[in-house]
Amino acid sequence: MSIVFPPTAAASAATTTMKKKKRDHHHHYKHNGSIIVTIKNRIASVVHHVLFLIHRRRQLFPLVSTASGFLLLFFVAFSLLSTPPPLVMRQHHRHRHRHHLLQHQSSFNIGVTVESNFDQDNIFRIPKYGGNLDRDLWRTKDSKYYYGCSDPSKNFPRANVKTHPNRYLLIATSGGLNQQRTGITDAVVAAYILNATLVIPKLDHKSYWKDTSDFAEIFDVDWFISFLKKDVAIIKELPKKRGGRNLTPHNMRVPRKCAPKCYYSRVLPVLNKKHAVQLTKFDYRLANKLDTNLQKLRCRVNYHALHFTDPIFEMGKILVDRMRMKSRNFIALHLRFEPDMLAFSGCYYGGGDKERTELGSIRKRWKTLHVSNPDKVRSLGRCPLTPEEIGLMLRALGFGSDVHLYIASGEVYGGEETLAPLKALFPNIHSKETIASKEELNPFSSFSSRMAALDFIVCDESDVFVTNNNGNMARILAGRRRYFGHKPTIRPNAKKLSRLFMDRNNMTWVDFSSKVQTHQVGFMGEPNEGKPGRGQFHENPVSCICEDSEAKAREGLTPLLIPQKQTNEFLNLGEVSHQQRKDNSEVTTDDDWLDMDYLDNAALLQGKDVHTESYLDNDSLLKPDSFVVEELFSD
Repeated sequence: MSIVFPPTAAASAATTTMKKKKRDHHHHYKHNGSIIVTIKNRIASVVHHVLFLIHRRRQLFPLVSTASGFLLLFFVAFSLLSTPPPLVMRQHHRHRHRHHLLQHQSSFNIGVTVESNFDQDNIFRIPKYGGNLDRDLWRTKDSKYYYGCSDPSKNFPRANVKTHPNRYLLIATSGGLNQQRTGITDAVVAAYILNATLVIPKLDHKSYWKDTSDFAEIFDVDWFISFLKKDVAIIKELPKKRGGRNLTPHNMRVPRKCAPKCYYSRVLPVLNKKHAVQLTKFDYRLANKLDTNLQKLRCRVNYHALHFTDPIFEMGKILVDRMRMKSRNFIALHLRFEPDMLAFSGCYYGGGDKERTELGSIRKRWKTLHVSNPDKVRSLGRCPLTPEEIGLMLRALGFGSDVHLYIASGEVYGGEETLAPLKALFPNIHSKETIASKEELNPFSSFSSRMAALDFIVCDESDVFVTNNNGNMARILAGRRRYFGHKPTIRPNAKKLSRLFMDRNNMTWVDFSSKVQTHQVGFMGEPNEGKPGRGQFHENPVSCICEDSEAKAREGLTPLLIPQKQTNEFLNLGEVSHQQRKDNSEVTTDDDWLDMDYLDNAALLQGKDVHTESYLDNDSLLKPDSFVVEELFSD
């Protein structure tokens, strides 16, 4: 159903003013034209009268003849150099105006009629206010019937009865804060699979992000160990050998999406022999699909065990409180639009030769990248939305110009010029730098992961979370917000929206907004949006979302799931047993594009197999290109 947004008073006034200016211009021209015609007629009359007198009296003098010739020449020249008829001028003006629109397709005049590129009758009017929709913008439907459930089952073996006394697992994380978070979560599960004691993970100090923070400087290490003590034994450092010598771990690497059988066959024999193994570059090294009990362990780690340190938490709380002081509800936008990301993505944003030259020079850093096909990348929905496109999407979904936005972003390609369309649509834009003083941010500003943690807290606490990308922060926050009450989380359906944005100047705003709302069904953070078993588990933790069937029954609604007869627990959404899956492979694969990160997407577009890797003990032997690319686009 199309939503009709009535023009505002400002829009009507602006339209009337524009029409009045056109009428005034036309009347002014007609007045000037009348004066010119009058002058021409008088000159012609004078010349005609002089010639008539000369002819009758036959008193021809050379001086008079010369003067007459001069007057005739003057009359001809004046006629040729005079202004063209009004109709021609209006046609020429219309042509120039149309050419201007073709060069500048952005529609930033809020509430003002914007002329279509191809059809004079096609009007794209952006309303100042979002309009009245048949839903609550700040809540998801039916969220009260679902809740996070990650407690272990009664038959889940505990750490004190299964941990081998002489097995120690270490991991070295990779990438930005949120990619490292996925590695920490999976490391706990890997230690459980191997019946090993986990040593507190090492954070990445060498990547693109250049952050020297240790685990204990970002996360509450004592809480982490205490909360998980029944699941996995965790220690802060390796014990010494008998005699006081240090125990040296053996470095190795496992494939991405390594299933439990993969750990049994590749890691366990080495662990039994060396007693201590460090898994390097530990990011997405555990299968996406696991047994339900292991998935629940993932949730306990990610949503309950990983707490930020008190300084980070307190500063994050201050930022949230200040946003609440500005507005009862607010949107948090995670905006990834850095020059490096755009260059690597291979997308084109209409900046002409300047954009092609700038991003092309950056793209040359990665010698393994082929020439991109921007149209193909965009058609697959792999191009991050621009700030303007995010703003148009939010307005089409019903959010008005009075809404306050918190932006979590790095460097934006094009700077303020790129952000201007978004600010025109939503003037109330904030960031941690604008709502906190430099002195308040000083303890964090030199550490990218700690600054990212502050943004994480504000985005997590926001009433609506929006992203223009499918990176790790967007995925983890999407899963976390589902687990803690299905708070609205808007992920653009970029594959469908990309063509709509390109064609927006050829349709009315009502048609545009209606199509945006249709395309975004299933991408708003509602319960049961994702199909069980599809997508990244961190983004859609279906094994940890339970349905309150009794609450539904009390309100006369039909439960989707049938309670288990043996216990009072409810069946988990998307729960599939290990036997039912019959998956005997060591390395799992997923067909969903939403599973892939930016590096994997680019590799697939170039015809490469993202699951073919070298599992070397020495990280230095790997090509540096692969490290920088993954680190840059991980969060």
